[in-house]
Amino acid sequence: MTTLHQLQQGLERAWDWVSEGWTQLRQRADQALTRFQPSGRRDDMQTVADQAIDGAARWGLLAAEVRDEDDEVVVRLEAPGLESDDFELFAQGDMLVVRGEKRIERTQRQGAYHIRECAYGAFERAIPLPATVDDSRAKARYRRGVLHVRLPKTPAAMRRRIDIKAD
Repeated sequence: MTTLHQLQQGLERAWDWVSEGWTQLRQRADQALTRFQPSGRRDDMQTVADQAIDGAARWGLLAAEVRDEDDEVVVRLEAPGLESDDFELFAQGDMLVVRGEKRIERTQRQGAYHIRECAYGAFERAIPLPATVDDSRAKARYRRGVLHVRLPKTPAAMRRRIDIKAD
């Protein structure tokens, strides 16, 4: 086998590895990728905050974990930079819908941004639920950038152990 052939095989393996990694990343982050809609004015009289929002990212990751327990569904959503009253939550069918708005806080008057990766504006994320829930008994709390939602299952959706009798 020639050196050129070995190099070609090595590059093909490296490309396959990178391609597989990107595919897995896209599949895992697909639902977490959330569009942020800027809510500032679009005329010539923009405020400094409006101008900052215009230059911000339009997409951000709101990573979630959904855990199916015996009597409830627990959702954990990473949403840093918000306050608890920035959220609106509701269950709709088999989805938990999380809406909110991330507002920019700009007190600095000097300097220029060199990296702009944070997303600002209104967002909505629909998280699929594994069971039917009773949203009237749901509880939510937001602490340190993480939203925790506990959704009790409806009686029909709860797991029940079935006893087996020996013959």
